[in-house]
Amino acid sequence: MKTRFFYVILSVMLMSSQALLMAQNSDGQTKRQRPSQEEVIQMQTNHMIKALMLDDATAAKFSPVYEKYLKDLRECRMMNHKPRVKKDAGQGDNKDQLLTDAEIEKNIKDQFAQSRKMLDIRESYYNEFRKILTPKQVMRIYQMERIYVDKFKKEFDRRKNMKNREMHKRRSN
Repeated sequence: MKTRFFYVILSVMLMSSQALLMAQNSDGQTKRQRPSQEEVIQMQTNHMIKALMLDDATAAKFSPVYEKYLKDLRECRMMNHKPRVKKDAGQGDNKDQLLTDAEIEKNIKDQFAQSRKMLDIRESYYNEFRKILTPKQVMRIYQMERIYVDKFKKEFDRRKNMKNREMHKRRSN
């Protein structure tokens, strides 16, 4: 009888310790960190290699060129990037009305310059890609880019809509 009681107590302690360990693991997993920019570029490169179905030799040539291409595009996108500023309660979405004509004109010209630079980057890397890939594979790169942009836009809009709904709920309460 004592041995059975001992085994019951031992099994209860074992199960409770397992539950505690699982609770600790789930807490650590809820705090998800964003991947670094290098990790994102590496993931995009690996995904593109799989999408293009490259062999190991071609992938080894393609990876550094594509990673540099992604970095250059990112730098170009960040050219006109302004740091985020919290919106004032009175400001709302009418921030364009607060800009002067000169500031608006400068913003438009900066966007033109950014577009030209992105086109130059794409054109120069097209020549690099053509040394490694077929024209169909290069076309696939640009198609995949458009797909990614569409996905990011949809996700951004979804999150923006969720944020707006939360703000409206708070205001109505």
